[in-house]
Amino acid sequence: MDAIAGLSMGFANALSLSNLGWALLGCFLGTAIGVLPGLGPALTIALLLPITFSVSATGAFILFCGIFYGAMYGGSTTSILLNTPGESGSIITALEGAKMARNGRAGPALATSAIGSFVAGTVGTLGIAFLGPVIVELALKLGPAEYFSLMVLCFVTVSAVLGGSALRGLTSLFFGLLLGLVGIDLQTGQPRLTFGVPELLDGVNVVLVAVALFAVGETLYLAWRHVEGKAEVLPVGRIMMSRSDWKRSFWPWIRGAGLGFPFGVMPAGGTEMPTMLSYYAERKLAPPEAQKEFGTTGAIEGVAGPEAANNAAAAGVLVPMLTLGLPTSATAAIMLSAFQSYGIQPGPMLFTTQGELVWTLIASLFIANVMLVVLNLPLVGLWARILKIPQPQLYAGILIFATIGTYGISNSVVDLVLLYGIGIIAMFMRRFDFPVAPVVIGMILGPMAEQAMRQALTISQGDWSTFVTRPASLVILLVAVAALLGPKLYGAWLRRMAG
Repeated sequence: MDAIAGLSMGFANALSLSNLGWALLGCFLGTAIGVLPGLGPALTIALLLPITFSVSATGAFILFCGIFYGAMYGGSTTSILLNTPGESGSIITALEGAKMARNGRAGPALATSAIGSFVAGTVGTLGIAFLGPVIVELALKLGPAEYFSLMVLCFVTVSAVLGGSALRGLTSLFFGLLLGLVGIDLQTGQPRLTFGVPELLDGVNVVLVAVALFAVGETLYLAWRHVEGKAEVLPVGRIMMSRSDWKRSFWPWIRGAGLGFPFGVMPAGGTEMPTMLSYYAERKLAPPEAQKEFGTTGAIEGVAGPEAANNAAAAGVLVPMLTLGLPTSATAAIMLSAFQSYGIQPGPMLFTTQGELVWTLIASLFIANVMLVVLNLPLVGLWARILKIPQPQLYAGILIFATIGTYGISNSVVDLVLLYGIGIIAMFMRRFDFPVAPVVIGMILGPMAEQAMRQALTISQGDWSTFVTRPASLVILLVAVAALLGPKLYGAWLRRMAG
């Protein structure tokens, strides 16, 4: 099915009353969560994963994608009004956005950020619609050896490249791989790491681990580090942009979207790099009178470009997840586990076996984008008031929802012990700067990588050289080695040149 026909079918389904309702709920929840500092789409989707047992797959994924897109919109509100980035992709927005707010221009900063998010979200969703089927065509040519190598590349980039420390990232990854090994080995039927506990024979539930890491761990950490006193929320003022603001924002929106999407598609992408590149590009390309505003009164270009890059990169993350089954962010990993809850495996066959679901989801992303602009601009006063919710009550509510949701899945006390055990580990990981995303990605992709490795070895009759004699597999493994060792060797070379 080509992209145009797929989108036509998708819009026919997405415009049903129930699906529009799920999209609206997702957008509203996502924006609210994005506004609250310290919370994010990964935590929210993790808390809502139990609904996969009672809601249709289409409804659940429209809700989750609405939350994912909405959180990207909401994150800019916190950065501009509180000067507190809710997530790493909003750090750059805070540089100029908070300065604009302090100079009475919070309204135009929020407007350019919302419209930039809409432009970038639309560009990114078009990218998913038209690039997705192309990647599927290429992916169908890959065998088990290439898939194993792709997963190794994903492990390396997500754990060793994106974080501040390769050692911490790899430690988190191995913790996730260890959790993925628990349960009965599907090929031999032998129990692994169950320690005689019958409840562990089915393995550790991905929903439980996601909730423990992103809800319990994050909440305990925020409560532990809580500082008394109220943060100053700057007034919004007039929301309208002047003609000059529109003129100055247009090209930064386009450039930001063009920069962000490719980074989102790449396994080592993320949102930090494109937002930073967009900021420095806009600083260089701005006219002389605008350059004086950077770092002083706040330049609107410094909000428009990075915010568009952030949203386009977020949309790009869905491409490898849907077409290859490779999550490159924590939120994508949790969404992948939601697909698995429905017995659906994202990958090259998803567009064929679940074509209606995929195209309805893509069409809903376009609808969600429109809803988010309508929700964000007129209701900006409401989002500003959300920032005044007392944090202790908020944390307590999250813990209660996490506990009830986890117990409701299996009615098992063992699951509650695991929930708070892994949650406490996650709290200390957060305290000592160990990234939590590699844990979820390791746990979900670990068993899939093991399966691909065993299939490749079965086909090659136990010959390990199959991973380096197949050209595509070798190239992917070399990229993984370069990603792991390249920054270290480059740093060493720079020090040698300087010395």
